[in-house]
Amino acid sequence: MKPPKYELPGRLAMEVESLRRDWESGDKLDRLWNHDSSLWTGQDEGRWLGWLDAPNTPANEVSSWLEFGREIRDARFSDVLLLGMGGSSLCAEVLGRTFGRQARFPALHVLDSTDPAQIQTVEARLNLRRTLCVVASKSGSTLEPKALMHYFWARMQTDRPSNVGASFAAITDPGSELEATAQELSFRRIFFGTPSIGGRFSALSPFGMVPGAVAGIDVSRLMSRAKEMAKLCRSTPVRAGNPAVDLGLTLGAAAVTGRDKLTLLSSPGLGSLGAWLEQLIAESTGKNGKGIIPVNLEPATRVDNYDDDRIFVELCIGDEPGPFEPEVIEALVEAGHPVISVRIADAYDLGGEFFRWELATAVAGSVLKVNPFDQPDVEASKIVTRELTDTYERTGTLPEESPVAVLEGLELYADSEYADKLGGAELGLEGLLRAHIDQNQTGDYFALLAFVERSVDHENLLQEVRGSVLEGRGVATCLGFGPRFLHSTGQAYKGGPNTGVFLQITADHSNDLPVPKSGYSFGTIEAAQARGDFAVLVDRDRRAVRVHLEGDPEQGLRKLQQLLN
Repeated sequence: MKPPKYELPGRLAMEVESLRRDWESGDKLDRLWNHDSSLWTGQDEGRWLGWLDAPNTPANEVSSWLEFGREIRDARFSDVLLLGMGGSSLCAEVLGRTFGRQARFPALHVLDSTDPAQIQTVEARLNLRRTLCVVASKSGSTLEPKALMHYFWARMQTDRPSNVGASFAAITDPGSELEATAQELSFRRIFFGTPSIGGRFSALSPFGMVPGAVAGIDVSRLMSRAKEMAKLCRSTPVRAGNPAVDLGLTLGAAAVTGRDKLTLLSSPGLGSLGAWLEQLIAESTGKNGKGIIPVNLEPATRVDNYDDDRIFVELCIGDEPGPFEPEVIEALVEAGHPVISVRIADAYDLGGEFFRWELATAVAGSVLKVNPFDQPDVEASKIVTRELTDTYERTGTLPEESPVAVLEGLELYADSEYADKLGGAELGLEGLLRAHIDQNQTGDYFALLAFVERSVDHENLLQEVRGSVLEGRGVATCLGFGPRFLHSTGQAYKGGPNTGVFLQITADHSNDLPVPKSGYSFGTIEAAQARGDFAVLVDRDRRAVRVHLEGDPEQGLRKLQQLLN
């Protein structure tokens, strides 16, 4: 495996070398492999390091994943629908998009949203009579996959009431609520994760590999590449350029010296890898006011428009060129920006990269002195969401709220104190929006948090908004679709450095969907998740406003884009 290429400015290079000496003299690599919690905060980190051993998963277990894939192929399923969130879905999405559909195997679809339009769009692609639903949830009680399971069970039961369970499989931890449900409903198969592997570190466990096997990918080759990388990471001394420790020390050193915006530059064949990296890095490092903010799929801009809070990572596969011309990469280096170039030979090298980045993230967490394996602010948002859905079940409505300003189908909501800081309601919606965008200063980042369908048209419009802010303010920009990002970058936005300026977007649902076995709809869940997210942002003293789109979401996004252009 070809090592990454590092181009680091002098100050950062010296900081990395200092950390390398510290890791070498403190035997920290050995301590990490020995599950020493004192490398981080000395709490319970040691019990969350099961992923270190994942590449050595017994051959018979890997074979069972492949055998299940052949079973599903031979049963002539046309589609596989993975229902999961965050670490239970993102690796599968990377594999499905990177490898593409495999001959004679079903198409792999990933649904990680409660947006009614998103659900309907995915369902329209499926032949439900020949679809296998894989429900993935480590805890087995995660709101979104649980609701989606009930929805698709009801939809499929209409066609074959006697044997729906044969069209479902589960991936969960032993003893979970999902295991009990799967047994009760006679699911075709249950695969168990390892309790000591947290969700975002679970790529090389059944959560990532079983969906890959069902899609016809040779996961034994992925695991073999991971095993090669793990062997290198365990045997290569820090002073000799350990392939994961060097990466982790560089990311950590960059963050502590002010370069905490990790800008990912992916070639087309690796376009989906950034979303997996976003979750791994943001949710692991973004807490206690510290963290690394991943910047993925950002529109390009002039080199002189990038501030000195950036570190760039170029991710390429095979002979594919990166998204930036070589001359631009050279200009970034000449301008003093650190650039790391990672090029993998083929898609199966992803197995090694999954492991390298997991270990590097744990190392970066050690440099930042945070616990990389918890997610306290994600949990805080979930608590508020549960309170709101419980309120809806009791009363039939969510608590009333009043907009600060309204403009032709757009409503703006903000904490009263923050609205006054921006200039007050007399500015009107457009004035408040512009005052909010003007909050972006050197070292900040701007994040769009869009609770709308993740469609190409919506994404293109939101990318235009990102581009306008990037060009006009020169700050790093991020885009997340809700509720997907809540299980990913949401942790860093709420618990990381208080340098974010957030614009949350919600919308009406013209065709909502009820959630079976509950008193609410998917639209209600999404609204509660957006409100829960916003409430925690405000509680953490973040600069945030919400714009609600009335009527057609695309028309609303176009109007918003015009206002911010």
